[in-house]
Amino acid sequence: MENSKALPTSEEKVVALLQEKGYHISFAESCTGGLCSARLVSVASASAVFDAGVVTYANEAKIKYLGVKQETIESYGVVSEPVAGQMAEGVAKAQNAEVGVGVSGIAGPSGGTATKPVGMVCFGFYVNGEVITVTKQFGNLGRNVVRETATEFVFETLVELLQK
Repeated sequence: MENSKALPTSEEKVVALLQEKGYHISFAESCTGGLCSARLVSVASASAVFDAGVVTYANEAKIKYLGVKQETIESYGVVSEPVAGQMAEGVAKAQNAEVGVGVSGIAGPSGGTATKPVGMVCFGFYVNGEVITVTKQFGNLGRNVVRETATEFVFETLVELLQK
């Protein structure tokens, strides 16, 4: 009988890469509602690298806890790359973490517009002082599928960024 180990999940890879670099991570989540944090803590050694996960659903919470600027929300909307970038940087700096992730999107089933449809999610990644932002259009897949797909995208992107 062959002794085969399952391939590591993306969150296991992220924890290993963070440990290798001596980095810590914090999450600022809106539409994912804590799924990123939950996925990370499913890895046994996450406590060595995980500082905090904050769910900031209301605009006021993003401003108060993450330092997102009111003007940024007014200029670009809460679902935007500038807001996601400020969320990522704000949560990282608040926790003195080398890595921060911000997620803001429209999971649905309602809330979409012609320019920001249901399934649009904006991501911010703060890694050692550099902010990278990305927008993905996942489509109207259903609220929880959008949330899960966005969370998987976060971990796949973190693997890429941390391997650089």
